[in-house]
Amino acid sequence: MAKTARSAVSSDIRPTQGDSSWFMNDRFGMFIHWGIYALPARHEWVKQYEQIPDADYDKYFRHFDPDLYNPELWAAAAAGAGMKYFVITTKHHDGFCLWDSKLTDYKSVNTPAGRDLIRPMVDAFRGKGLKAGFYHSLIDWHHPEFPIDDMHSMRGHADREKLNRPRRISRYADYLHGQVRELLSEYGKIDVLWLDFSYPSGKGGRAKSWVGKGHTDWQSEKLLKMVRGLQPHILVDDRLDLDEGWDFKTPEQFQVRGWVKVKGRRVVWEACQTFSGSWGYHRDEATWKSVELLLLMLVDSVAKGGNLLLNVGPTGRGEFDERALSRLAGMGEWMKRHSRSIYGCTQAPAGFKAPQDCRLTYNPEKKRLYVHVFAWPFVELHLDGFAGRVEYAQFLHDASEVKFHKRHDWQAALEGKDAGQPLTLSLPVTKPPVTVPVIELFLK
Repeated sequence: MAKTARSAVSSDIRPTQGDSSWFMNDRFGMFIHWGIYALPARHEWVKQYEQIPDADYDKYFRHFDPDLYNPELWAAAAAGAGMKYFVITTKHHDGFCLWDSKLTDYKSVNTPAGRDLIRPMVDAFRGKGLKAGFYHSLIDWHHPEFPIDDMHSMRGHADREKLNRPRRISRYADYLHGQVRELLSEYGKIDVLWLDFSYPSGKGGRAKSWVGKGHTDWQSEKLLKMVRGLQPHILVDDRLDLDEGWDFKTPEQFQVRGWVKVKGRRVVWEACQTFSGSWGYHRDEATWKSVELLLLMLVDSVAKGGNLLLNVGPTGRGEFDERALSRLAGMGEWMKRHSRSIYGCTQAPAGFKAPQDCRLTYNPEKKRLYVHVFAWPFVELHLDGFAGRVEYAQFLHDASEVKFHKRHDWQAALEGKDAGQPLTLSLPVTKPPVTVPVIELFLK
């Protein structure tokens, strides 16, 4: 049997069928949303949002020519940022495939690109030491057997009922399963599989009359059994509309308030986030997060026992644009000196309380705590519950000593608290010249 999450942290975490030991060590990955929607450059859901007919959307298929595509540069940018794995959209909801699938003509080899775009990408990222993951959409607005539902790009078509009569979801499910089999049979070991997503009729806060699709439509149990048979080690996400069988939870576009739990039990989890408000390349999107905010999100995720999968949307010519590259470089500059507060780390043990405006991460093997200081304090940082438990302290970026002492009697008197309870770190007045300062605590 593959390793489980129990070997990675502790026995109170829900075990996984796939190998989560590396996942809970590496913590930081790159999501890549890429397809012909990079040409309209106004969101990967543009076909659905604007209800673009197939005939009109086909112009993007005919003009998709990523002549500047160099996956070696993509892999170098990811590795330089400190990312340890990547997940690429083999097919998104519009149905367009980035590899040479034998089951469709709607693929990259039939565009001006003229080739399989997945294989060189997988080779390039593996060459930089990153593990490989595939995202594959359960949804397909292009496939002729996919029934038009209330999320479909043709949901408003006047002849929707007539168009649906010959469509059979069972035939589409055969296609879906066949493509997943191709992906898991032709590219060697795949470490993560994202199957996205389910939206059952009348569920999830939707109106009872709302028409969607769920595990019965995808034949999820059968699909998952095939996946496990082909690659038993693989980690599978939680979007197949199944209560069991998945390995990790996937909170999207928000930061959780604590370790994600299911039925009261902690689970393996990964936050998926974007640089801006779009997953695919969006030329005019302006809400780009700063390097500082992105690092705070990474630290916050690890401090709560999770991973961060951070998305890049390449351009139609096959490049990461300057906005993405500058942020990846900025994160990499910080990770170069602070990665040991991320890799192999998790939530701090009970009894260690994070000070105000700080996050704690913990390496259980090295028995080191890392205090990430989000807002720089004046001269002193008080650590409740740390007194008598720390042997040595230093800044992580330059290994310079940080002296500490018990709180003075006169300070305690002014605060109306007992003396000596917190451990007090003596800090410089000026914040160190790093985006997020980290203090490394060697525990006794």
